[in-house]
Amino acid sequence: MNNSNDRSKRNSSTGPTTLISQGCKLEGILTGKGKFMIDGDVEGECNVDGTITLARGGHCSGIIQATDVIIAGTVDGDIIATGQIEIGNTAKITGSVFGAAISVQEGAVIEGIMTTSAQKAS
Repeated sequence: MNNSNDRSKRNSSTGPTTLISQGCKLEGILTGKGKFMIDGDVEGECNVDGTITLARGGHCSGIIQATDVIIAGTVDGDIIATGQIEIGNTAKITGSVFGAAISVQEGAVIEGIMTTSAQKAS
């Protein structure tokens, strides 16, 4: 992901971040409020009221649901966001991507359908 991208959700978030670091593995359902950074492995559903960032070394097997989602790692499952989804050039996604707005950097691999839900202003 390009650090100079002014639109990046990770640059605009404030407050503490919950970290699942490299070498950690979580099995089950991840829920909560706020910012979550995943650099390890998550096997199961993620349902967060806030932002989930999947770092370059992170892997998620299951559905990711959040307000905003930033992907630089590997996802085996669908991604559903009520806000923005940012897909970095190192991302590998096998599943569908649904969000109000989706940005994809060159080099990302997505095997699935991408759908935006944002309505045009009249």
